[in-house]
Amino acid sequence: MHEMAIAEGILDIAKEHAAREKSDRITKIGLLIGEMAGVEEDALRFCFSSLVQGTLAEEAELSIKRMPLVGRCDACDYEKQIENYNFICPKCGGGLAVVSGRELRVEYLEMD
Repeated sequence: MHEMAIAEGILDIAKEHAAREKSDRITKIGLLIGEMAGVEEDALRFCFSSLVQGTLAEEAELSIKRMPLVGRCDACDYEKQIENYNFICPKCGGGLAVVSGRELRVEYLEMD
């Protein structure tokens, strides 16, 4: 389950920023997770809740914003949400390059 490694990385980032800001408590962690990131949200939440026990993020809320898979045509610049992993432009038949949907990052932290 790679969600445990992801949860560990999120917690490490949050703790590092909290230490830098001399914060006593992390209250909220905002994440951006793209459709192609391959992250199971329930598994990530479970892993995170297990890891934060006894830490300054013990009561932190995970706020997850899902990013759709969007592509832009290399030939005609048409941009659209990609469905069923169909990377063919419906306008000209060119290839769609991914412009969003691979994200996996901490977008913001709220601390006391």
